[in-house]
Amino acid sequence: MRALAFFGRRAVIALSLLGLANALSPVHAQTADGRPLRLIVPNQAGSGVDAVARAMTNSMGAAFGRPIVIENLPGSGGMIGTQQIVRAVKDGSVLGMVSSNHVINPFIYKRVPFDAIKDITPISVIATSAVVLVVNPDTVKAKTTREFIAELKANPKLFAYGSAGNGTVLHLAAEYFTSEADVDIQHVPYKGTGAMTTDIIGGQVHFGMLPLVVAAPHIKSGKLRAIAVTSAKRNSAFPDVPTLAETGLPGFEFESWIALIGPAGMTAPVVADAYRRIKDTMAHKEVQDSFLAQGFTLTTTTPEQTRPFFVTELEKHKKLVKRSGAVAD
Repeated sequence: MRALAFFGRRAVIALSLLGLANALSPVHAQTADGRPLRLIVPNQAGSGVDAVARAMTNSMGAAFGRPIVIENLPGSGGMIGTQQIVRAVKDGSVLGMVSSNHVINPFIYKRVPFDAIKDITPISVIATSAVVLVVNPDTVKAKTTREFIAELKANPKLFAYGSAGNGTVLHLAAEYFTSEADVDIQHVPYKGTGAMTTDIIGGQVHFGMLPLVVAAPHIKSGKLRAIAVTSAKRNSAFPDVPTLAETGLPGFEFESWIALIGPAGMTAPVVADAYRRIKDTMAHKEVQDSFLAQGFTLTTTTPEQTRPFFVTELEKHKKLVKRSGAVAD
């Protein structure tokens, strides 16, 4: 019995030492002290990216085993907040949530204080969102992509399209469309989607690209007509709305996205651990339902997939910005 008790005490000591070693390892140290995880969002509260971050907070806190504190640091197209992400500690206790603007800013601003690829650690693209080409049904006769392109080519000077601002995702999506359609149409930039949507409905501009979640109620009410979505596949929320690729512009694909990143220099174990916990977060039904309600498709790409995706997106948006001539307002 004494030998058994002695063995039991040794086992307890050994297990305690093993637990201490695990707690002191680079990965487990992330959650050992109970500090909140800082999630920097380079967008204002109430924005689409902010809404996604807040939809994840509870499930993300459970997956990471620590409270999640969202820090909204808007300004300069997201560069102020992103600058804080790239300067953050590299232990996984600070992450950032960025959007497609991350690969647009280098080409519309004269000076960007960081490298969009070299100064970050891409962790996962967590969601993508198609946009929908909508028209004013009172001023545009066309109901299909081919009909709309023909109508634009017949009287290009009679039409104008709105965007949420120079160099925004919605501007570049519309520029991509007009370029592929080979039409030169006047661009009217607005400060956000609200005023733009109002003026398309009012007939001040004739068409534009809108996020599906923004356009949905107006499409259903008949105030806007959906011509096509920009994704490679039809959206499950609007199965009757075709893609541009299948209705006149083969190969057309354009989606906005949201991704989790960290500062450059994070170690492979820390990155792998963060990705695993993000993947667990995205598996929660409440997160999935919230994303779908906002018009997003869940993706959760691996870190190995995410870095080349960023590089490809950077090159694609470089061409689109150059083609549009857009500069920051």
